[in-house]
Amino acid sequence: MWAVSTLTMLVLAGILPDFRLQSPSGDSATTIGITAAVGAGVFGVLSALVWPLLVRLLLLVPALVLGLLVFFLNGSLLLLALRLNPSGESEAAPETAVIVAAVMSAVASATGGALAVRDDDAYRRRLYRLSDRRRRGGPACPPTPGTVFVQLDGVGHDVLGTAVGKGLMPTIARWLGEGPDADLDQGPDPGPQHSRPTHRLTPWSTDWSSQTGASQLGILHGSNHDVPAFRWYEKDSREVMVCNRPTSAAELQRRAVERTGDGGLLSADGASRGNLFGGGADEQALVLSIATRRRDRATRSRAGYFAYFSDPANAVRTALSFVAEAAREIGQSTRARLRKERPRVARGGLYPFVRAFATVVERDVVVAAVMGDMLAGRTSVYADLVAYDEVAHHSGPLSRDAEQVLARLDRALALIENVAEHAPRPYRIVVLSDHGQSPGETFRARYGLTLGDLVRAGCGLPVPRRAERTHSGAEARAAVRAALRRPVEEGDERYRPSRDSEPIVLASGNLGLVSFPDVPHRMSKEEIDARHPALLSTLANHPGIGFLLVRSEEHGGVVLGAYGAEIPVDRLDEEPGPLTGFGPGAAEAVRRTHSFPHTADIMVNSFHDPADGEVLAFEEQIGSHGGLGGAQGAPFLLSPLALSAPVEDGEDLIGAEHVHRVLRRWLRESEGAQVPLETAQEERAA
Repeated sequence: MWAVSTLTMLVLAGILPDFRLQSPSGDSATTIGITAAVGAGVFGVLSALVWPLLVRLLLLVPALVLGLLVFFLNGSLLLLALRLNPSGESEAAPETAVIVAAVMSAVASATGGALAVRDDDAYRRRLYRLSDRRRRGGPACPPTPGTVFVQLDGVGHDVLGTAVGKGLMPTIARWLGEGPDADLDQGPDPGPQHSRPTHRLTPWSTDWSSQTGASQLGILHGSNHDVPAFRWYEKDSREVMVCNRPTSAAELQRRAVERTGDGGLLSADGASRGNLFGGGADEQALVLSIATRRRDRATRSRAGYFAYFSDPANAVRTALSFVAEAAREIGQSTRARLRKERPRVARGGLYPFVRAFATVVERDVVVAAVMGDMLAGRTSVYADLVAYDEVAHHSGPLSRDAEQVLARLDRALALIENVAEHAPRPYRIVVLSDHGQSPGETFRARYGLTLGDLVRAGCGLPVPRRAERTHSGAEARAAVRAALRRPVEEGDERYRPSRDSEPIVLASGNLGLVSFPDVPHRMSKEEIDARHPALLSTLANHPGIGFLLVRSEEHGGVVLGAYGAEIPVDRLDEEPGPLTGFGPGAAEAVRRTHSFPHTADIMVNSFHDPADGEVLAFEEQIGSHGGLGGAQGAPFLLSPLALSAPVEDGEDLIGAEHVHRVLRRWLRESEGAQVPLETAQEERAA
């Protein structure tokens, strides 16, 4: 690596006019070569010794700003290396030093990676620098397997199957026994060959609130009770809860722990990476629920960024990929606009950088953190990769843009699998998703008004002449804000009406919530009809609305639909009415949400076309999730065959809380504990 760095410095000195390694009068080739070798060596030593100290001094700097500072600080180290050169004749302009340092770091990273491919020990040493150094002097790792849970945010069961069938995800295809296996006996005419499967693929069904907040809270903490949507208004506190707001996430986590009496899935020597919630893990980084909390350096929410950027080669590589991804998004959105593709949403402003953060920075940092946890021998790790979800929201879940992201996520899984071979204990890799995504244009694009406009019209309130765009609740935006130390994703004032008598209308994908803040309790159908006689009929009969859920003084709760349909919630199994076409689990999902203390006065689910799976998002998304209808409610669970089957044949895996119980059982199995038949039966009954 020293030799390659020396050659790189010589080449750059010949190309860049403001960078020289010789005196103005000229030097011999030997002197220039020695100068380059000394300069490259000093720069390497400074990068190894000084750079980690600089990162520690910059812990208060926002993570993304640190990523930009990498170039300038790296250039400063190069200038210092040139000043320390014994010849004293080498020099570079400050802006040129930045370029030279970036190129040398990138070349050193590529060289190190290439050399490590042929040297397992070197590869392991290089990766181990990403692990938690505090565990070096700890006890030896137990021989029992550890478990890594990788969440591919927003990837539905159908999308995964299609991607595997197209050859976009060869790692998962190999795990499922659908990929080529070079070790099999080829013979004279082997025909199509497949590897032996190591994993099984199981679909599961989300709750009505098919979004990361509800699903991940249930998966990590065993309870998503009273999470009716991505955002909702709580009348007792007069606050709008938003799942990707750090203060709300912390409160939801506290409520779940209080309800279950348990710290979470990762309580035993676990690590939580890139999630909304901590899951009770000892090690937490990039976790939104602790983003506003003062914690020690190793467990603060942004610690993972600093651990990753402490290697300048990582920072340079990720920064270059970030720029390339932003340029790729600009090109793809421009092409879609010129082709007048439909449906389409605006993808300008800061979105190219949000996408680049989700698909490059967040992915690289989270994967590096998982690798470090495995090399440190942690018992359980849960990590969320939000790349696909962010792109699918704006490009569509079945778009080519989203497929390209899936291919890169598969390579990340391959890297994690590779690292498992070098870990101090065996690891089982479980891959799952928290929800899927349903395609379709926005409610505003189809009808020229938002759900809020329709509610105001039904209440007899003035409606703006032009419908304003609603804001997206994509998970990556909160992660970006947390990285910039601006973690509060949205303020309550955005939803606060001008008067308390006016309704608060919130959107969660194709699920809408209407609340009247001046009424302290959940209003009944009778009260709403008395106050706004035209509101419920206006909503229920609109072609873009699938059904409504309201409280009823006569029936407890009713589902309303077009043409006067009114079905009590306890009769939905026999008479689904407006729920016909939303799937067999829709009735139970609606009944469960009806029981929540903070369910809105009116719950509104958009129209759903069972033929093509399309819904109408109340947010600015052409791939959405949050309500009922289509692929959004059908995520997947990919588990090793070494673990017991998630459910018995003929049994369905329904709800995030059920998934939590399955993952708990697998952790006990990995620890060597036998799961009695009675316990498994109790879990299924629960």
